[in-house]
Amino acid sequence: MVNRTLISIVDDDQPYRESMRKLIMLLGYAVEAFPSAADFLASHVLHETACLVTDVNMPGMTGVELHRYLLDAGHAIPTILVTAYPDEVVRDQALKDGVVCYLSKPVDDDYLERCLRSALQPGTPIEDNS
Repeated sequence: MVNRTLISIVDDDQPYRESMRKLIMLLGYAVEAFPSAADFLASHVLHETACLVTDVNMPGMTGVELHRYLLDAGHAIPTILVTAYPDEVVRDQALKDGVVCYLSKPVDDDYLERCLRSALQPGTPIEDNS
């Protein structure tokens, strides 16, 4: 049986967005991918999204800003942040704000899978991978 749980990806880097889309599909999830926060927010899948995987550093609205916007708008979508430029201050604040995981690119496939499971089943422990 195919898992129809929808994971949305927001990343301005098209090759990375596409590779992340393929990886998450291989893990058995339905996936929608967007080049910007604005495109995601304007999409028909916003309310169907079970988990959001978003880049931290994007033009326009960053992944951190997108997470905060969604919370403020009443859309508490479990969020996984991904970045090529890890920053401990941003990481610590994002985790305090309720982000499920803060991952560095390139993402470890197994750790991403654990983060997705934790996002979709709150209370599932994630072994720290930092």
